[in-house]
Amino acid sequence: MSVVEVLRGDVVEARHTVHVAVTDAHGRVVARAGNGDGLTYYRSAAKPFQALPLVEEGVVRRFGISLPELALCCASHEGEPEHVATARSILSKIGVDEALIRCGSHLPFGADASQELLMLGGQAMPIHNNCSGKHAGMLALAVGMGWDPADYHLPGHPVQDRMLREILRWTGLGEAEVATGVDGCGVVCFAVPLFQIAKSFARFSVAAADNEGPAEIVRAMTTHPFMVGGTGRACTQVMEAAAGKAFVKLGAEGTYIGGIPASGLGFAIKVEDGGRRAVEVALVKVLEELGVLTETAVTAISHHGNPIVYNTRGEAVGEIRPAFHLEF
Repeated sequence: MSVVEVLRGDVVEARHTVHVAVTDAHGRVVARAGNGDGLTYYRSAAKPFQALPLVEEGVVRRFGISLPELALCCASHEGEPEHVATARSILSKIGVDEALIRCGSHLPFGADASQELLMLGGQAMPIHNNCSGKHAGMLALAVGMGWDPADYHLPGHPVQDRMLREILRWTGLGEAEVATGVDGCGVVCFAVPLFQIAKSFARFSVAAADNEGPAEIVRAMTTHPFMVGGTGRACTQVMEAAAGKAFVKLGAEGTYIGGIPASGLGFAIKVEDGGRRAVEVALVKVLEELGVLTETAVTAISHHGNPIVYNTRGEAVGEIRPAFHLEF
């Protein structure tokens, strides 16, 4: 069984079942753990695909969208001041009012950012939503393509139709083979078997290595990883540790997905119970076994790959560790 274990003392107190698929661009499984056939939502891990039309349709060039702004379009960010200011910058460049963002409101995920907002008497607004960058990008696509930006988040709108076409393009599947739902931020989300998700990121990686449109997305994410996550976030610190060798993206409910352009591989990780604490451990383990992270890098981000469990007195009482290996 492929699991991530949670230990208290020397006793395994909890186990999270982990599924991993690593494929090449042809869909050949080159490594795996657990079941790679399970139907899995991309959730926010689809954001690199959803941002790609901004590059390929000339929207980035037309509005002067910068690399940090493009990285934010791929982000599930902490809502820190730099993230919020960058989202507003995108909206300003495309001439759209902030009121059009349809992602809903929540306090910034970053504890310091949330506390600062409340201390200043502010309130949660859609711009603080972790998906506000993606929504700003979708609005930019609508404006750039001459589509009515109202209700851009709904099924049947040209923006969401384009998002689906990107999933079909990179998976190579037919529309009937892709399940859809409503994501946490209100847009359409997509589900396919886990190995197909890995394949889509492998194909994206190959295109990035060939300096096609995806190269700009990967460049934005890997040179501005703070914009993709934020202070202390695994996605940010893992991409920093990987030093440009891989791009990674968190998805909700225990999903992490990414690509390795130099080797043309894509990977997809799903923790069966949706545990985020487990999927971050699994991410570091997978990248270590794929040779992306050096031993030094793994040590530097051990707080993600092998975190210590503390009690309320600040005492170390256990650890979370990977208890699986990839099968090559």
